[in-house]
Amino acid sequence: MRLSDLSRRSGVSVTTIKYYLREGLLPPGRQLSATQAEYDEQHLRRLRLIRALIGVRGLSVSTTRDVLRAVDEHTGDTHILLGLALGSIRITEEPEADAPEPAEVEALIKELGWQVHEAAPARDTLAETLTSLRTLGSPLDWRALLPYARLAEGTAAVDLDQLEGIDDPLEVAERALLVTVLLEPALLALRRMAQENESARRHAED
Repeated sequence: MRLSDLSRRSGVSVTTIKYYLREGLLPPGRQLSATQAEYDEQHLRRLRLIRALIGVRGLSVSTTRDVLRAVDEHTGDTHILLGLALGSIRITEEPEADAPEPAEVEALIKELGWQVHEAAPARDTLAETLTSLRTLGSPLDWRALLPYARLAEGTAAVDLDQLEGIDDPLEVAERALLVTVLLEPALLALRRMAQENESARRHAED
């Protein structure tokens, strides 16, 4: 397809595609002449993934380039590919300098029997949350998160079920990113609605 066709099918402007080409996010097409190139379905899939990384995950162009470079290196490993696209795996696996000690998080993961990389950013998020709870005088500890974790297991299974039957690695990464990031506000909204319903069931009169 020509550049104009790639723009039409992807929903990305020609100007933006040219910018991605210059920045090395999108590989060049097959040259037809000095001024024209031809692009294929792989360019379309990669462009959609770029759009999802920048527009949905909110990554910078330079970070997106790093993610795509890592994706290219692990295209045959779906587990790593999903981790890179979703941000579950750091591009560099060095922990943040001031990250709190994740001892409680390690205990939680061990109790659940989960396989979670030691450099996963979610570990830091959980550790910081537990620290904040203690600072505010909350009696909750990592054991209080176990019921929530079990619910999260079911959600994760539903998420991954939606990727079944997709063979192209770039399409898998894009679909996973869209399902995860775009559905998170809906999941939070459903939780709030469920809380209201449960409160009405327990406490409301007629």
